[in-house]
Amino acid sequence: MDIFDGLLLGFSTATTFSNLLYCFAGVLLGTAVGVLPGLGPIATISMLLPFTFGLPVDTALIMLAGIFYGSQYGGSTTAILMNLPGEASSVVTTLDGHQMARQGKAGRALAAAAIGSFFAGTVGTLFIAVSAPLLASLALTFGPAEYFSLIVLGLITSMVLASGSLLTAFGMALFGMMLGMIGTDVNSGAARFTFGLPDLLDGLDFVVVATGVFGLGDILANLENERNREASAAPISSLFPTREDRRRMVAPILRGTGLGVLLGVLPGAGVLLASFSAYALEKKVSRHPEEFGRGAIEGVAGPEAANNAAAQTCFIPMLTLGLPGTATMALMIGALVIQGVQPGPEILSQQPTLFWGLVVSMWLGNLMLLFLNLPLVGLWAKLISVPYHFLFPVICVFVAIGVYSINNSVFDVYMMALFGVLGYFFRKVGAEAAPLILAMILGPMAEEYLRRALLISHGDASIFFTSPLSLGTLLVAMLLLLSIVSPRFRRVREEGLQEAD
Repeated sequence: MDIFDGLLLGFSTATTFSNLLYCFAGVLLGTAVGVLPGLGPIATISMLLPFTFGLPVDTALIMLAGIFYGSQYGGSTTAILMNLPGEASSVVTTLDGHQMARQGKAGRALAAAAIGSFFAGTVGTLFIAVSAPLLASLALTFGPAEYFSLIVLGLITSMVLASGSLLTAFGMALFGMMLGMIGTDVNSGAARFTFGLPDLLDGLDFVVVATGVFGLGDILANLENERNREASAAPISSLFPTREDRRRMVAPILRGTGLGVLLGVLPGAGVLLASFSAYALEKKVSRHPEEFGRGAIEGVAGPEAANNAAAQTCFIPMLTLGLPGTATMALMIGALVIQGVQPGPEILSQQPTLFWGLVVSMWLGNLMLLFLNLPLVGLWAKLISVPYHFLFPVICVFVAIGVYSINNSVFDVYMMALFGVLGYFFRKVGAEAAPLILAMILGPMAEEYLRRALLISHGDASIFFTSPLSLGTLLVAMLLLLSIVSPRFRRVREEGLQEAD
């Protein structure tokens, strides 16, 4: 199937009434979540996963994807109006966006963010349509050794790019791999780390762990930080950028889009790295770098374009290789597996309706967001003023019902509560949970591919070094590890994390 036929199939799938409705619900909910500091797309997707089990797989994925990239739009609204980034990737937007708002240019800053996001989302969607089939064809030549090396690279990248100390990130990834080993060994049939509990013979449910760590953990943290929120928003005047604004926006949007498209494909990079890199690039190439931090529209348009382009293209390795580059993509894989679909290079031939329907729905969702965000910006600004202690009891009941409905098991609810406490503890000690979730998904996959490769080679570990692709991937992973000891790398990483904080 060529790209044109695939897009036609995608339009026929994405434009059905039910898919359009759930796409709209996803982007609307994603925007609402994006304006709430702390409760990001990871927490929301993990909490909503149980409620998508009864939906068709294409509808469920379209809705969850809408929540993800909708939150990238929504995070910029409160970042500009209230200096409160709803999403981590919107931290950079506060630097110049809020300064513009204080100067009476809030509407122009919001327009720059919306236009840049829509353009970047459109380009990112086209990039998926063109590159994903090519990558899937290449991935069909992969063997167990190549997949194992890719997983190693993904794990190392997620640890290096995680916030906090590198040692803590390594510990979180190791803990996640240990959680993934709980259950019955596929090859020997022996129970591993079940502590004699029959409920653990099938392993820990990924949705239960993610809902506890990201959902309940974030709820507890938000309750603690409720007093620190600001309730007032900057006034909004004209939503139309001036001719000078448009002239200054074009190049940053183009550069941010290109940067986001490339970084979104890399395992573990994600939208956060794209937005920070775009801001640093704009400041470096600008003829007036002294304006950055004081209301430069380039500091809004570039990062917003970058994080939304990355939000689209990070679906590529998840769909074509079956490897999650971010914690959110790990949740997407969990959603597909629960629905009985195994993401990977064969998804284009076995599930073309799912793949092309998702691609087209991304563009439709970005179009919805363009016409949704600006008219409702006043509503989003008021949403943050709702006291959180009114919201959290409803959210907790909602989450508990969803987790119980997975297996009709009270044990799952108890495990969710336990991991919720652990998630809150991780937040308190500054340990990012994303490496844990990635490792919990990738760990069992790495073990399976490692065993397959060694069985093929009769126990000869040189199989990982005789394949050019496997060797090249392992060399990149090794260089990434060696870069940790570089003083320049550590200095740049610490400066980026300080800005994010």
